[in-house]
Amino acid sequence: MNDPDLPDSADAPEPTEPHPTARRSPALIAVAVALPVALVVGVLVAAVIAGRDPIQEPVALGTVPAPAAESPECAALIAALPENLGDFERAELMDPAPVGAAAWQADDAKEVVLRCGVDRPLEFNAASPLTVVDAVQWFEVPGEEGLDASTWFAVDRGVYVALTVPHGSGPTPLQDASAAITSTLEQRPLDPAPIPTP
Repeated sequence: MNDPDLPDSADAPEPTEPHPTARRSPALIAVAVALPVALVVGVLVAAVIAGRDPIQEPVALGTVPAPAAESPECAALIAALPENLGDFERAELMDPAPVGAAAWQADDAKEVVLRCGVDRPLEFNAASPLTVVDAVQWFEVPGEEGLDASTWFAVDRGVYVALTVPHGSGPTPLQDASAAITSTLEQRPLDPAPIPTP
């Protein structure tokens, strides 16, 4: 017997379907999924672009005395120089670019500069200490006060080659330059200045 206070199951209202506008359309779901994905992709692309090497400006080099810069030896050396000297990447020279010169830049804008055919360094004499790197004899001239670089001169070739390297660059720039010099310039006897008299 049914309780009179309870509605008869026959009189119970049937469950209603949700209103059609309450359903999520496939287009709305697609947009909801696509927006976060697009945002993540955008952030990743921005990170990749920001992480790329900055565009390096051409390097401006002043002129220095280099009487043999247009020699066949210097032309051969410049053509044989590598794209990288250690962490330094070959850079374009600003016009007017001196003959017989090349430069490399690092991400921190430090530069390595090579000049071929320069004069014998004034400090190079018969008592000067030399450093041999891959069969090339180098003479170091420390940078002047406030200049955070040294210039190394290859002194045992038919032409003098100067390589200015920032301090803290490690040995690789000198090694890579030595390899190019060894492959293109014939070794010659040293020709230092006489030892200065006191």
